[in-house]
Amino acid sequence: TGASSDIQKATMRARSMVTRFGMSEKLGLINYDDGQEVFIGRDFGQTRSYGEETANAIDDEVRSIVQKCYEEAKEIILKHENILHKCADLLLEKERITREEFEGLWEA
Repeated sequence: TGASSDIQKATMRARSMVTRFGMSEKLGLINYDDGQEVFIGRDFGQTRSYGEETANAIDDEVRSIVQKCYEEAKEIILKHENILHKCADLLLEKERITREEFEGLWEA
């Protein structure tokens, strides 16, 4: 479903932030993603050059980033819930709206 795809993409992006781009204060500016895939039986596995403790820290950081982003998104949606409902009503009525019509919802 749509939500599971969004969660998967958010998790993959957060994992890249931590393991590839060094965007974790806890783990520092280190690239933990060596990008080597190994064929194991029928499944692809990923080798890693770090231990279980680091793997757990990476998982914790990924979870923290995804949770923080979820909370921020939820806050934004709740803050503008009235506009969201107005937009939904207008879309049910017209099916398509212009940029000007959408922006007008913010001014009303």
